[in-house]
Amino acid sequence: MIPRLLAAPAPGWTVDTDVVVIGSGIAGLVTALRCRPHGRVLLVTKALLDAGSTRWAQGGIAAALAADDEPGEHLADTLTAGVGLCDEAAVRVLVTEGPEAVRRLIDLGAEFDRAADGSIALTREGGHRRRRIAHAGGDATGAEISRALRAALKDADIEVVEHALVLDLLKDAAGRAAGVTLHVMGEGQPGGVGAVRARAVVLATGGLGQVFSATTNPDVSTGDGVALALRAGAEVTDLEFVQFHPTVLWLGDDARGQQPLVSEAVRGEGAHLVDASGTRFMLGRHELAELAPRDVVAKGIMIRMRETGASHMLLDGRHLGARTWERRFPTILAACRDHGIDPVTEPIPVVPAAHYASGGVRTDLFGRTSVPGLYACGEVACTGVHGANRLASNSLLEGLVFAERIAAALPADLGEAAGEPEPPQGAQGLVHPDARGEIQRIMTAYAGVLRDADGLATAARELDRLAATASTGAAEPGVAAWEATNLLTVASAIVAAAGLRDETRGSHWREDRPDRDDDAWRGHLVTRLAGGGLTTTYEGKAIR
Repeated sequence: MIPRLLAAPAPGWTVDTDVVVIGSGIAGLVTALRCRPHGRVLLVTKALLDAGSTRWAQGGIAAALAADDEPGEHLADTLTAGVGLCDEAAVRVLVTEGPEAVRRLIDLGAEFDRAADGSIALTREGGHRRRRIAHAGGDATGAEISRALRAALKDADIEVVEHALVLDLLKDAAGRAAGVTLHVMGEGQPGGVGAVRARAVVLATGGLGQVFSATTNPDVSTGDGVALALRAGAEVTDLEFVQFHPTVLWLGDDARGQQPLVSEAVRGEGAHLVDASGTRFMLGRHELAELAPRDVVAKGIMIRMRETGASHMLLDGRHLGARTWERRFPTILAACRDHGIDPVTEPIPVVPAAHYASGGVRTDLFGRTSVPGLYACGEVACTGVHGANRLASNSLLEGLVFAERIAAALPADLGEAAGEPEPPQGAQGLVHPDARGEIQRIMTAYAGVLRDADGLATAARELDRLAATASTGAAEPGVAAWEATNLLTVASAIVAAAGLRDETRGSHWREDRPDRDDDAWRGHLVTRLAGGGLTTTYEGKAIR
């Protein structure tokens, strides 16, 4: 049974605010900054302010900034990557509002790399037919954006609570979001479980990559926001579309946890994917070869690995030269050298690894979820922008644009203030912390890049077995058990959706159903938690 409420001690303290923002990546920080003029803002983050996924973003942020580019072209590339499932209205918002949003980010202090004429330097990544990726520090874009936003936060009179794991949503008698419960870990103040009462709650908790054994996501990416939203009765959608980044540094077959990313921008600058014999195996698979959308490249790598029996493929950028590596990709160069690989003189061993959730908590064009007063932004959200496969470097832009949209909607929405929060009731058991490794093993084996009906059915059975252990109440409340329970909730939802989508589309690759089926499946799967179990239904709405 999936719990409707995490077992936890009763809140020992309470604070009041107007808006509570959960998460400190680009989505959370921009939301907090833009919402501050509308009332008090409390920003809560699971670790330190810069510990989320934003700081690890290498490639950059996509926007039609060049004179020879336009939002319509960016829209077309995004729709192509999304394989028929993008919400075109959401994509149009992203690409038309994106350029000015990036300029406002620069006004906040973000310093992007510049060309010789002083304009923003732009590169190209997979799926983009123009050079429209703005970057900073060569391959340290996320770190620079995080730095600038954290600096702006210091002058914004926003209270911050670090080392805090959000637990569950508080609601008033009418079912409107009225705050959250959270646990402040060791170094935070005040300590232990408490309650934040708020008129609006914004989830910006990031991704769920830790559901899998190997991922580019940091340790904190345990799907907490999606799990909370499900327990709160919110709709989540498109969870089957987990994007696996094609080029992650291969550290051996037994590597676990967060793995070093080798940015798509390396291929954008001219590096080639080759097998052990030096053959460029992406030629002929797609007109853009190595710069095809990520799902195509990841599949190409996996197919070539299977054809050759190899444990990894190679990314050859030796011809880029030492100066390009040192100037353009200093972070990647250092990471590779730390692991005994010198990209200047040898190819980089790479494999796909879990990278980004294209689905998440379903929102409208202003970040509103199906629960009044609850918003979602960034990777935890499903705005409809990404469809079945996110276009490279659209993620930072999505967090930026839709954070500003939440702030724009908030003044009117706050007029419908929440009432007094209802006391949390009905907490159920937790899975044991040891289940975390088992969940990752199951998901990697049966719900990774390659999927089929038998494997997904096996995953569902094994996850159900783990869920049954939660009802015994044997696991003590604590961070490890709460995270494991969140991972189980999210893993179960992914597997349920993947088992139902009886086709191959974007980052959902069914080996037993290798073809895309627009007549039957050009619609969305929506998951809810009701009566202790997950219910996934097909919306069946045609996407035009």
